[in-house]
Order: sequence, then structure tokens, then C-alpha cells
Amino acid sequence: MTENEIFILEDDLTTRAMLRVVLEKAGYQPVFFADGEALIAKARYASPACILLDLCLPGTSGLDVLGQLTNRTYPAPILMVSGQGDIPTAVHALRIGAADFVEKPFSPADLVARIESAGAGLPAQAASPVEYFKQSRGLTRRECEVLDHLIAGSSSKVIARKLGISPRTIEDHRSRILQKAGVKTTAQLSIMAFEGAQPQKDRPAAFRRTVH
Repeated sequence: MTENEIFILEDDLTTRAMLRVVLEKAGYQPVFFADGEALIAKARYASPACILLDLCLPGTSGLDVLGQLTNRTYPAPILMVSGQGDIPTAVHALRIGAADFVEKPFSPADLVARIESAGAGLPAQAASPVEYFKQSRGLTRRECEVLDHLIAGSSSKVIARKLGISPRTIEDHRSRILQKAGVKTTAQLSIMAFEGAQPQKDRPAAFRRTVH
């Protein structure tokens, strides 16, 4: 494994330039790939410190690459990057082996922190997303119910109909949940909840790291 190399699947030249500056400043060596096939070919004989995959690309998508790498129990952590706040897609990426899901636009400090966190590994947490947040964030029973629907990708209107309350009340619950979780978006909330759902020993190989 190359300790400071980061493989990056990204076809946008502006984003590439930004990532190069940010990662080199943090001590990493970015290696860029314009298509998924090229990255997979390189990954057959090389393992970087981390891989960043853009979700939406022509041809082989980031999700396709993720699936092929995690099917081979690839040793490096893989982070998905996307400007689309698609909660079901984020959860699906985590289920098939992504270590994290980073939303664009992101701050340089946040991206580097996510990369370092993925490399360090994650501690074991509670058995389910709702239980994790209930235990660690002090959620009420109703907030737990709302959270369950949020991480399933349901809209406020759908949740309101299922729980028999108004969409405005759902939004109030959502705001309080985000505040308690310390995140700004529902996508971030879903990722945090899902990561807390699995004990480390039960995660896909791409998740498992030794905590230093």
C-alpha cells in the first residue's frame, strides 16, 4: 500500500485542480483517473491510502467502480463524492462498502478530515441507526420515528402522512435531530446513522481499519 497516494475518479478539470492543491497541501499525492476502467486497472496491482470516487460520471460510474472494488475486498477505504444530495444513493453506497459519502461543495478541511477518519477506522456502535442516535444524542421517541423515515429517504410530506402529523411538525423534528446530531443536512445525518448501525467486525472489508 502507498501511504500517501490517493486515487481519484473525477473528470471535471476545475475540481481536479482544487483537489490537487488541497491534498498536496495535506501531504497526499493525488493520482487522477478520467474513467472508472482506468482506475480499476490500476487498483488491480496497487493500493493507495484512499480512493475518492465521483458518483455521476459517463461510462462506468463511481458506484460501479465501488461495487467492483468491494467485491474483491479491496483494502483501501473508498469515499464517494457527489453534488447530488441523494440519501438513498448515499445509504446504498455505504451498504456496498463505501467508507463515507462526501457532498459537494465541501470545505478542504472537511475533506481531509473525512479521508483521515476513513483511514483510521470507526469504533463499533449500537445495533441500529435509531438506537445509536437515541443513546448518543438524546432523541425523543417521536424524533426516533422521524429519523427512521428520514434515513429511508422519505420526504417530509410522506413522513407526515405516515405518522399522522403535519409536514411543518416533521420539519421541526428534523431540525432538532440535525442540531442534536451536529450535522447540517439529512444526507450527512443518514450517513452518520448508518455508520453507527454496524459493529466494526460486521462491516465490509473496505470499512475495517485498526483504530490508532
